[in-house]
Order: sequence, then structure tokens, then C-alpha cells
Amino acid sequence: MIPFRPDRRATLGLMAGAAASGLAGCGAGDGGGVRLRFWAMGNEATHVPQILPEFERLNPGIRVDVQALPWTAAHQKLLTAYAGDSLPDVSQVGNTWVSEMEAIGAISPLPAFASDLLTDQFPAVLETNRIDGRPVATPWYVDTRLIFYRSDLLAEAGYPAVPPTWAGWKQAMHAVKRVVGPDKYAVLLPLNEFEQLLTFGLQGDEPLLREEGTRGNFSSPSFVAALAFYRSLFDEDLAPVASAAQISNVWTEFERGWFSFYFSGPWTIGDFRNRLSPGTQWMTSGVPGPDGPGASAPGGSSLVVFRSSPRQEAAWKLVRFLSDPAVQARFNEITGDLPARRSAWETPTVANDPYIAAFEGQLARAEAVPKVPEWERIVTEMQIVAERMVRGEFTPEQAGAEIDRRADRLLEKRRWMLERGRA
Repeated sequence: MIPFRPDRRATLGLMAGAAASGLAGCGAGDGGGVRLRFWAMGNEATHVPQILPEFERLNPGIRVDVQALPWTAAHQKLLTAYAGDSLPDVSQVGNTWVSEMEAIGAISPLPAFASDLLTDQFPAVLETNRIDGRPVATPWYVDTRLIFYRSDLLAEAGYPAVPPTWAGWKQAMHAVKRVVGPDKYAVLLPLNEFEQLLTFGLQGDEPLLREEGTRGNFSSPSFVAALAFYRSLFDEDLAPVASAAQISNVWTEFERGWFSFYFSGPWTIGDFRNRLSPGTQWMTSGVPGPDGPGASAPGGSSLVVFRSSPRQEAAWKLVRFLSDPAVQARFNEITGDLPARRSAWETPTVANDPYIAAFEGQLARAEAVPKVPEWERIVTEMQIVAERMVRGEFTPEQAGAEIDRRADRLLEKRRWMLERGRA
């Protein structure tokens, strides 16, 4: 394979930045041989070794050892390594983990010479990586959820595209259901996943947490409206009352028209391309909102340098290399990951992909979720309550109050800490 060449100006900037940084731990030792430990997860861990030889060529004396972690174990592995003082130099982290890693003091904030890495980014993704206004992580790749749909069935139902409003979309779903028949559905909303309801909840103008992130705000009128819309899709037989475990596989059911609309992220592009029959017509679309195109949660992974690393200078060189737009565009070709740097979207492989186009607009409308360490547990409780609502145990108003009760319990320690700090 012919090695690619990152932007020369970025490489020169890297060298100048490293020379000016004055950080301890690496210094002249770079030339004597430095080994960086880099932890990566899933698909990225499998493929990042393909691009690291170029980094090592540009940085003689630095070698990178990649340790692959499964996503299911990565979060706990990082916390265990922190407790055991055995964190790597650099790691990939899920964007929703950043606040937790920063709260325990594990992350090395971005040094001044790396501040340019924060330009050319999607605002909501960048905001996810800021804690108290201070950047602590660097976006590596981005994703968000939008709608994959059967364009042929939607057209047969009389709609050339997905309507941009909830009301219009629901009308289109009823029209599609008339086309496919009563034994099929319009949209798949697995009851054991929180992402779809969270997406609906982000359409409101009220925050999901209140009082400095110490209490839930799921009883707000805007979130109750999201709960009501979500439940109506099941009540009107547009979505099956089922969990993901009850679906044999998504691509087969999508191809046979058992559902025509599916919330997912960019990883599904490759799945559908490889697994759907050539004659299956599908496309991607932005998320509808109550009154027009809607928001979604920013996702993806970021890169962090840990405070405990004695090789800070070399670690930031690696972060800079992986943040280079040319490198990110190349990584997109290899993995399908969407680049975090917006200028990388101008490269032909990204710009000319019709399935990727909707993601750029959706990421521009993304809204950052609350940056509290308890957030992942809160959305899990939200999903549990929402399933009980769909099954008839709660009204939307009651469900909002129950989610608040559970969120407030999870945030009790946060309230105590803030109150103690004020005292």
C-alpha cells in the first residue's frame, strides 16, 4: 500500500509545537526511543495499526504499542487502571466518559500548543469535550443517530423524502404501513435502547437536567411531549413492542419491509451496503422535530492523554497526528468512521458518499447531553421507565415524574458535593 502523506503544514506545526512545549517526560528522550501505550476499542483498535507506521516514520524514535479493548469492558478497564496507576499514555474514550475521567483527575488538559486541534470541529462534539469551559479531550471521530429508511417504500406511499416534522413523519409512517400491510410496521424503536427516546427529548427547549445538573428535568413540558410522541408510535401500531433481542437481524427485517424507518449511526452504512440485496433501495435522512429538522446527541470517540503519562510530549504528537484532517479522511476510508475535523469532509471519499451527506447536517444540529458522570446510568433508568410506559404502566406525565425520581436519586452525591463546596 502506498503510504499517505498528512498535510505538510500540520506536520511542521506539530514539530514546532513539540519544540515549544517544554513539557517534561519526553524531551530529548524521543530520539533515544520512546514507546507509547495507546488503548483503543472495537473497530478502531483493529484498524488504527494501519496508519501508525506513517506516524512512526514522521517521528523517528517513537513507537506506538496498541492494546485493543472490547467496548463492553473498556470503561471498567480504564477505571481499574486509574485505581492501579497503570493507565496508558493515550487512550480512545467514549465522549460520554470524558466528564467522569476528568472528575477523577485522570486527564491531562490540552496544552496551549495543542489548542489549534480544537478548530475545525462540530460545536456540539467540541462542547462534549469541555468541562467547565476547559477542553480536556480531542475529538477523534464523530457520529450521531439519524434515520435510515426504505426510499422505495416511502416513495410508493407518496413521499419523496422523510418529512421534517413529527406530524408529517407520522402521516408518512401511516402511509407506509398501508403499503406494506397490517402485519408489518413503519419504524423500529427497540425498547431496550435509550437513544431513540433521547433523540426525541433533545428536540425541546428545556434542559434534561436542572439546578446545575443535580436534578432531573424530565417532567418538563418539552420532555413529556417527547414521551407522548414516543408512546404514540406504539399505540398507533407503527412500532412493534419489542426489544432488539427479539429481532433476528436488522438488515434482514429492513430488507423484507418489516420496518421502513430505523434510527442508527454511520456504522450502519457499511452493514447495509454489505448485507442488503443490491435491489434494496434505502437512504439516510435527518431527524424530524416538532416544528422542523430536529437535533440529535453527538457521539463518537475522543482522544485523551493521561496525567500519569511520563511521555507527555510524545503522547501529544500522536494526538496531533490522529487529528490531522488528511489522516482522518484516510481513516474514514479504512473504517467508515466520520471525521471529527470538518475540513476532512471536503475530501472526495467523504463528500461524494450520498449516505454520509445527511450526517453532516445532523451533526451541525447536534445538542450536547448533560456532562455529569452519572449520565449513562440516568439514561438507562429513562429507558426502563419508558418501556413500562409503552406497556401501559405509566402515562407520559407519570413517566416523566418517575424518571425524575430515579435521576434525583442517582444525583444525590453530586448535590451533596456542590452543597458542601458552597458551604
